[in-house]
Amino acid sequence: MKHTIRFTAKGHPNIRSTHKTTLMTTTETELTPRGDCIIAVGAEISLPILPNEIKEAARDPETRITFTLSVANHEFKVQGKGHRNLTYSNPIDMVVRKSSYTCGKTLMIMSDKVAIDIPLEIVDALQNPETIINIQLTYEKTD
Repeated sequence: MKHTIRFTAKGHPNIRSTHKTTLMTTTETELTPRGDCIIAVGAEISLPILPNEIKEAARDPETRITFTLSVANHEFKVQGKGHRNLTYSNPIDMVVRKSSYTCGKTLMIMSDKVAIDIPLEIVDALQNPETIINIQLTYEKTD
Protein backbone atom coordinates (compact mmCIF):
# COMPACT_ATOMS: atom_id res chain seq x y z
CA MET A 1 0.00 0.00 0.00
CA LYS A 2 1.20 3.50 -0.84
CA HIS A 3 0.56 6.68 1.19
CA THR A 4 1.49 10.18 0.05
CA ILE A 5 1.24 13.57 1.71
CA ARG A 6 2.27 16.96 0.33
CA PHE A 7 3.02 20.23 2.09
CA THR A 8 4.92 23.47 1.63
CA ALA A 9 7.67 25.26 3.50
CA LYS A 10 9.76 28.37 2.82
CA GLY A 11 13.32 29.30 2.11
CA HIS A 12 15.58 31.30 4.42
CA PRO A 13 18.86 33.24 3.87
CA ASN A 14 20.64 31.17 6.56
CA ILE A 15 20.04 27.80 4.88
CA ARG A 16 23.49 26.25 4.41
CA SER A 17 22.69 22.61 3.60
CA THR A 18 26.15 21.39 4.62
CA HIS A 19 25.34 18.70 7.20
CA LYS A 20 26.82 15.29 6.36
CA THR A 21 24.44 12.95 8.20
CA THR A 22 20.97 14.58 8.29
CA LEU A 23 18.58 16.99 6.65
CA MET A 24 15.70 18.68 8.42
CA THR A 25 12.58 20.75 7.89
CA THR A 26 11.13 22.83 10.70
CA THR A 27 7.89 24.62 11.48
CA GLU A 28 9.98 27.43 13.00
CA THR A 29 10.29 30.53 10.84
CA GLU A 30 13.70 31.69 12.04
CA LEU A 31 17.04 29.99 11.48
CA THR A 32 20.58 30.75 12.62
CA PRO A 33 23.61 29.84 10.47
CA ARG A 34 24.36 27.04 12.97
CA GLY A 35 21.37 25.05 11.63
CA ASP A 36 23.39 23.54 8.79
CA CYS A 37 21.06 20.55 8.34
CA ILE A 38 17.89 22.65 7.98
CA ILE A 39 16.71 22.92 4.39
CA ALA A 40 13.27 24.49 4.88
CA VAL A 41 11.51 26.66 7.48
CA GLY A 42 7.87 27.42 8.18
CA ALA A 43 6.76 23.92 7.24
CA GLU A 44 2.97 23.50 7.14
CA ILE A 45 3.19 19.94 8.49
CA SER A 46 4.81 18.44 11.56
CA LEU A 47 5.20 14.77 12.42
CA PRO A 48 2.45 14.44 15.09
CA ILE A 49 -0.29 15.65 12.73
CA LEU A 50 0.47 13.14 9.98
CA PRO A 51 -2.38 10.66 9.44
CA ASN A 52 -2.31 7.46 11.52
CA GLU A 53 -1.89 5.23 8.44
CA ILE A 54 1.34 7.10 7.62
CA LYS A 55 2.62 6.74 11.19
CA GLU A 56 1.86 3.01 11.08
CA ALA A 57 3.65 2.63 7.75
CA ALA A 58 6.67 4.52 9.16
CA ARG A 59 6.96 1.99 12.00
CA ASP A 60 7.36 -0.89 9.53
CA PRO A 61 11.03 -1.62 8.66
CA GLU A 62 9.84 -2.87 5.25
CA THR A 63 8.49 0.58 4.34
CA ARG A 64 10.49 2.70 1.91
CA ILE A 65 10.02 6.40 2.67
CA THR A 66 10.71 8.94 -0.07
CA PHE A 67 11.20 12.64 0.70
CA THR A 68 10.88 14.73 -2.48
CA LEU A 69 11.71 18.43 -2.48
CA SER A 70 10.66 20.53 -5.49
CA VAL A 71 11.74 24.13 -6.00
CA ALA A 72 12.55 26.43 -8.91
CA ASN A 73 12.06 23.71 -11.56
CA HIS A 74 14.39 21.37 -9.66
CA GLU A 75 13.64 18.19 -7.77
CA PHE A 76 15.66 16.42 -5.07
CA LYS A 77 14.68 12.94 -3.85
CA VAL A 78 15.84 11.11 -0.75
CA GLN A 79 14.96 7.52 0.09
CA GLY A 80 15.18 5.83 3.45
CA LYS A 81 13.47 3.28 5.63
CA GLY A 82 10.93 3.03 8.38
CA HIS A 83 11.72 1.65 11.84
CA ARG A 84 9.60 0.22 14.65
CA ASN A 85 10.83 2.94 17.05
CA LEU A 86 9.67 5.92 14.98
CA THR A 87 7.24 7.84 17.21
CA TYR A 88 6.69 10.98 15.08
CA SER A 89 6.16 12.91 18.32
CA ASN A 90 8.14 16.14 17.75
CA PRO A 91 5.81 19.01 16.74
CA ILE A 92 8.57 21.21 15.29
CA ASP A 93 11.29 19.28 13.44
CA MET A 94 11.32 16.50 10.85
CA VAL A 95 14.73 14.83 10.42
CA VAL A 96 16.01 12.52 7.68
CA ARG A 97 18.96 10.46 8.93
CA LYS A 98 21.71 8.44 7.23
CA SER A 99 22.15 6.49 10.46
CA SER A 100 19.75 4.16 12.24
CA TYR A 101 19.28 6.57 15.19
CA THR A 102 15.67 7.29 16.11
CA CYS A 103 14.02 9.93 18.29
CA GLY A 104 10.77 11.90 18.21
CA LYS A 105 12.12 14.09 15.37
CA THR A 106 13.11 11.22 13.06
CA LEU A 107 11.17 10.98 9.78
CA MET A 108 13.24 8.11 8.32
CA ILE A 109 16.52 6.27 8.84
CA MET A 110 19.20 4.88 6.52
CA SER A 111 18.66 7.65 3.95
CA ASP A 112 20.62 7.62 0.73
CA LYS A 113 21.12 11.42 0.78
CA VAL A 114 21.26 14.29 3.28
CA ALA A 115 21.65 18.08 3.32
CA ILE A 116 25.16 18.19 1.85
CA ASP A 117 23.97 16.20 -1.20
CA ILE A 118 21.51 18.88 -2.35
CA PRO A 119 22.79 20.46 -5.59
CA LEU A 120 23.99 24.05 -5.29
CA GLU A 121 21.35 25.44 -7.68
CA ILE A 122 18.67 24.08 -5.33
CA VAL A 123 20.47 25.43 -2.24
CA ASP A 124 20.56 28.86 -3.93
CA ALA A 125 16.76 28.73 -4.32
CA LEU A 126 16.34 27.51 -0.71
CA GLN A 127 18.22 30.58 0.53
CA ASN A 128 15.58 32.94 -0.89
CA PRO A 129 12.93 33.76 1.76
CA GLU A 130 10.37 34.22 -1.05
CA THR A 131 10.84 30.63 -2.24
CA ILE A 132 7.94 28.25 -1.69
CA ILE A 133 9.29 24.73 -1.24
CA ASN A 134 7.03 21.83 -2.19
CA ILE A 135 7.64 18.65 -0.23
CA GLN A 136 6.11 15.24 -0.80
CA LEU A 137 6.43 12.26 1.54
CA THR A 138 5.68 8.83 0.10
CA TYR A 139 5.43 5.64 2.15
CA GLU A 140 5.52 2.36 0.24
CA LYS A 141 5.90 -1.19 1.51
CA THR A 142 8.78 -2.99 -0.21
CA ASP A 143 8.31 -6.60 -1.28
